[in-house]
Amino acid sequence: MQQQKLEEAVRQILENIGEDPNREGLIKTPARVAKALNFLTEGYRQDPSEILNSALFTTSNDEMVLVRDIEFYSMCEHHMLPIIGRAHVAYIPNGKVVGLSKIPRVVNVFARRLQIQEQMTEQIADAISNAIEPKGVAVVIQARHMCMEMRGVEKINSTTVTSALRGLFKKDIRTRNEFYDLINAHTTSNF
Repeated sequence: MQQQKLEEAVRQILENIGEDPNREGLIKTPARVAKALNFLTEGYRQDPSEILNSALFTTSNDEMVLVRDIEFYSMCEHHMLPIIGRAHVAYIPNGKVVGLSKIPRVVNVFARRLQIQEQMTEQIADAISNAIEPKGVAVVIQARHMCMEMRGVEKINSTTVTSALRGLFKKDIRTRNEFYDLINAHTTSNF
């Protein structure tokens, strides 16, 4: 039923912008857009705590764990236009580590919702803090917003950077600086 409703909404949009949804190139567009929207918003149907709790392991490690340059795509909640970016996520274990692949999965959970970057950064940090209770969590997101590039101010290649710091990353400047040094070292980022 949801697929059908989305397809009909896309047909309405096509008609309202002056297109003919029955012309050859657009006949399957409503179904394609509905399928794409279901994929791009699958984060609403996923629970980040389930993802993180599915791969928790006991450890004696108390040094920083960093997953850097996690590419993601999202859509801004104001215009439903793409956000293209990279997330850098670190935590300091407190007796538990999480499977490394779970960090990018959690980024995707929040990226695949209509978003603002500031909130997404906080959501990732909070999800990790709540699930594994580390000594600290740090999240930095660098992203390009098509709502700023394709319309509005039309500033190509402008980058927005947001951060969320918890625990030791907020309290201890040496820990924070180590994190920033690591995410900025030999970066492969195009931003």
